[in-house]
Amino acid sequence: MELTKKRHACIRLEKDGRRLVIDPGVFSEEDAHTGAEALLVTHEHPDHFDEARLRAALEAGPAVELWTLRSVAERIAPAFPGRVHTVGHGDTFTAAGFEVQVHGELHAVIHPDIPRVTNVGYLVDGTVFHPGDALTVPGHPVETLMLPVHAPWNKISEVIDYVREVGPRRAIDIHDALLTELARPIYDNQIGALGGAEHARMTPGDSWRL
Repeated sequence: MELTKKRHACIRLEKDGRRLVIDPGVFSEEDAHTGAEALLVTHEHPDHFDEARLRAALEAGPAVELWTLRSVAERIAPAFPGRVHTVGHGDTFTAAGFEVQVHGELHAVIHPDIPRVTNVGYLVDGTVFHPGDALTVPGHPVETLMLPVHAPWNKISEVIDYVREVGPRRAIDIHDALLTELARPIYDNQIGALGGAEHARMTPGDSWRL
């Protein structure tokens, strides 16, 4: 499997010439979804869900399918019958040749006054876990954790403890568009030293064979 980091929370996975893309939101490259057979969206916030982009992808590719939670599916499904699939915690499915498990139910707390939306994470081929905007522990061994490193809803102590609790072989940063280059060495040093797992930061566009 080849993992390609896209901007912010978006990643692309490729295996046997087939591609799956998770969370091509408004911070991601315009072509982040290009060539994907399967699109997965963790929740409705625009940095993870770009409705116009997903509609365009489904219109341009008759074989493209989307898996997501109900709040997103309800906005897209009527225009693409049979190609938009609603999933929730505990579900499993096959997308573009990848086996996917769904974990999690709610977005992390941003502030008590802000209602929490639904959020799901995806464990792909039992290897790569993308939690969306939550610190969900999937309850399964994880080789590669896509780590939401910087967000309005987290702090570095929580990020470090999350890596410890999941216990992956490696943690790779996502949700990093708001993190300045000045702050990155601090995060790299502290997560790497205290997380208990290999910690890596990929430049958007870089790929890693898992």
